[in-house]
Amino acid sequence: MIPTSFPPREEIARLTARMLLEIGAVNFNTREPYTLASGLPSPSYIDCRKLISYPRIRSTLMDFLTVTVMRDAGFEAFDNIAGGETAGIPFAALVAERMGLPMTYVRKKPKDYGRNARIEGAMSEGQRVLLVEDLTTDGGSKLSFVDAIRQTGATCAHTAVIFYYGIFPETEKTLGDHGVRLHHLCTWWDVLAEARAAGAFDAETLAEVENFLNAPREWQEAHRR
Repeated sequence: MIPTSFPPREEIARLTARMLLEIGAVNFNTREPYTLASGLPSPSYIDCRKLISYPRIRSTLMDFLTVTVMRDAGFEAFDNIAGGETAGIPFAALVAERMGLPMTYVRKKPKDYGRNARIEGAMSEGQRVLLVEDLTTDGGSKLSFVDAIRQTGATCAHTAVIFYYGIFPETEKTLGDHGVRLHHLCTWWDVLAEARAAGAFDAETLAEVENFLNAPREWQEAHRR
């Protein structure tokens, strides 16, 4: 069912950050930084996959994501909702259900048997496709999914995520240069503000996380192992 309420953008960001904190999806560790998929260190790590196990939070956030996309892109802007393998698949299915649209998903690479397909489900030429993922850091991983969608003859000019790092200035340019607009619910800045308001972490940890958010590349270089 398509949600009909439209909370202010700032309230959506605050509540999303609060929910991520509540279920333990937010991890801060400044003494033993996490290693990201890029191999670089980070004092923060977000696990949006945990959301699928919390029905009330999951449902609320999917309502938020649906209304955000409709408000920013249009109410009749899409014909197909595609999830990126693997984290985007459940969220794409939930958004597609709310928008009453077909759902597909995009593999990271072709299957090595059968049709060697990257697109699973029915996607046809001329369809306007929304790519749904759990999060984005610098936007780079989205481009391969977008290209696979476009190879079917469909178009893909929008991607929607629950969480956007919001600390790498090149992200929206990378996507924009590829003809893709980013829609998101909250960023690390929203999470940091909510963590401080809730007293979720000690002040020293939050101060060091803020140092990272202000200069992530410099922080990573200084903490390489």
